[in-house]
Amino acid sequence: MNILLINHYAGSTSYGMEYRPFYMAREWVKLGHNVTIVGGSYSHVRTEQPEIAGSVTEENVDGIRYVWLKTPFYRGNGTRRVLNIFSFVFRLWWHSRRVAGDFPPMVVIASSTYPLDIFPANRIAEKYRAKLLFEVHDLWPLTPIQIGGMSPKHPFIMLMQYAENYAYRKSDRVISMLPNAFEYMRKHGLVEEKFVHIPNGINTSEWEGSLTQLPPRHAECLQSFRNDGRFIIGYVGGHQPSNALEAVLKAAELLRNAPAIFVLVGKGSEKEHLQRSAAKRNLSNVVFLPPIPKACVPSMLANVDTLYLGLKNQPLFHYGISPNKLMDYMMAAKPVIHSVNSGNDLVAESGCGISCPGEDARAVADAVLRLMKLSTSERAAMGQRGREYVIRHHQYANLARRFLDAMQAK
Repeated sequence: MNILLINHYAGSTSYGMEYRPFYMAREWVKLGHNVTIVGGSYSHVRTEQPEIAGSVTEENVDGIRYVWLKTPFYRGNGTRRVLNIFSFVFRLWWHSRRVAGDFPPMVVIASSTYPLDIFPANRIAEKYRAKLLFEVHDLWPLTPIQIGGMSPKHPFIMLMQYAENYAYRKSDRVISMLPNAFEYMRKHGLVEEKFVHIPNGINTSEWEGSLTQLPPRHAECLQSFRNDGRFIIGYVGGHQPSNALEAVLKAAELLRNAPAIFVLVGKGSEKEHLQRSAAKRNLSNVVFLPPIPKACVPSMLANVDTLYLGLKNQPLFHYGISPNKLMDYMMAAKPVIHSVNSGNDLVAESGCGISCPGEDARAVADAVLRLMKLSTSERAAMGQRGREYVIRHHQYANLARRFLDAMQAK
């Protein structure tokens, strides 16, 4: 089967996020399918950008045909990002024949975060009489309305709403990473038989064999904390307002006299503010470290005692969440402090940690103290439950087959 997957922000293990299209496509290639991934040449979530020549650049990555459409650089969520989005959609429409290549698609998947790519995706699907699937990562335009504070009557939001409704109407199947999303989607025209939930996943092969060595600064810091007998709470990921890291600083204040230390690894728009806030509070039990390559993540997670995952309180999360970092945390077999209010809770479901209300610093501090009181073997058993759960339910090899089933269903 020839599969065309459109994801503006698609990456790979060499380019960085977004990983899901790459892992799905690689599994499909192993099963004998031809896969093309179409992405924009610039994405804010990638650590590396592809080298391009002209409006359209092709390359082969692990047997997957990548087509990069030239898009402009941007920072933040301003006008230049909007220009980047429209540039990608326009080039996808204009270069649809080049995108299809020598293997006319039998399935077209529109999978960008925003829904505008459904228009050229549908055009390609109709041209080649292919099935059309719409994959939903985040609910747009609900996300920029509820989290970004944009008005539902803003012209950009109205266009996004029209595109979302169009996608639910035109698609043969709608794949959602959010388990409760149908409750929202049916209000916008989706019929239940089209809805399929396929969550985020984990590539277990990256956790096999010897661990990749950490950068010296990270390794030395962690060893120093171990030598001092500190209980290490780790966080690896984006330092964005949505990740509720301010609650970590407040929890650290409450734990000044405890032998615990928070180690925050990553980058993001909120990092400098958090560093200034920690310095102002004179928090010696919070350490900020630079981001690390994806290959080093298992080593980093192996060297902490527990892991923190938090999100700001948003009505949006009623429809569920499926964060990549939670898959990594659980695979690392470490207890997780899950400070999130959402419609699903894999930590509670698997028994791999302590769940507490989102943005509740006192609850986070109490969770740390509870975990510190457990024996090493009790914490290990808690973490192992998470690992077993994620291997059983979230391996990309299994998720890719479920995706194929959705493609092939009548």
